Amino acid sequence: MHMNVAPHLLTEDRAEFERVVDDALRNAHDHPDLAETGTRLSTAQLRAMALNATALITTAAATEYDHFVKVREQVRSAARGTAGGSGSGTGEVPADTDGAGVVAVVTVLAPLLAGTAAVVVLLVGAVLKMLDPAPAFADTLLTAGLFFGVVAAAGLLWAAAGLLVTALRNSATEVPAGTPDDELSRAREAWRQALRERGVVPFLRDALTAAPAEPATAPALPRQSPPPTGRIPKVGYSGPDFTSPGGGTPSPRPTYTSPDFTSPDFGPPDHRPE
Repeated sequence: MHMNVAPHLLTEDRAEFERVVDDALRNAHDHPDLAETGTRLSTAQLRAMALNATALITTAAATEYDHFVKVREQVRSAARGTAGGSGSGTGEVPADTDGAGVVAVVTVLAPLLAGTAAVVVLLVGAVLKMLDPAPAFADTLLTAGLFFGVVAAAGLLWAAAGLLVTALRNSATEVPAGTPDDELSRAREAWRQALRERGVVPFLRDALTAAPAEPATAPALPRQSPPPTGRIPKVGYSGPDFTSPGGGTPSPRPTYTSPDFTSPDFGPPDHRPE
C-alpha cells in the first residue's frame, strides 16, 4: 500500500505518524466522535484511509511539527559539535599537553614506586638489624625506608587532591544531563497531541460521518428451490416405450376360458351312478 507523505513530513517521522493513527484507533471507543468505529467502517478501512491522507492530516499540526524538527536539529548539532571539538583538529597539540602528561605519570607512579621501595628497604634493614653484630648501614636502610614511606604517603595525598579538584571543575562546567532530551521529548509529545486531536480524530470522524449507516454486506446467494416433498423423487427421464414386433396396432389379447367343472352326481342309494 502506498502512503502519501506530506511535503514537510520527514521520512524518519512516518513511523511516528502511523503510531499516532494506531493509538487513536485503538482508543476509538473512548472518544465520543469515534464511537461508531467498526460499525460504519472497520478499523482496517479507517487506518488505510488515514495513511492515504497523510498530507492532509499532518497539515493540522504543522506548527508543532516544525518546532519539534527544529529542537531535534539543535540537539543533534550540539552533539556533533561536542564530538567534533573533542576529536577534530588540525594536528596541533596544546602547549600544556606534555606537561599535563608528565604530571599525570608522576602522580600515578610516584606513590607506587615509593611505597614499593619503602617496603623493600625496611625489610632489608630490619633483617640486618637482627644480626649480631648488626652492620653499620642497617640504620641507614631503616631511615631510607621511612623516607620512601613518607614519599609514598605524600604521593597518595597529591593524587587524591588532584582527583578532587578535577571532579569539582567538571561539575561546575558540565551541562545538566537530560536537559536537551527533556526539551526534545516535550516537543515530540506536543506534536503527537496536536496531530491526534486536530488531525487524526477529525479526519476519522468525518470519514465515519460520510460512510453509509449500515456496513456493506456480502451479496445474497441465489435461492434454491426446495426439494420435492413426495417420498419418491421425481426422475428426470421417462420409462422406455415397449411395442409389439409388428410395429402396428397391437394384436388382440388372447382369451382364456376356465374349464367346465361339474360336481359329481349324488343320489339315493338305489340310484348309483353308472
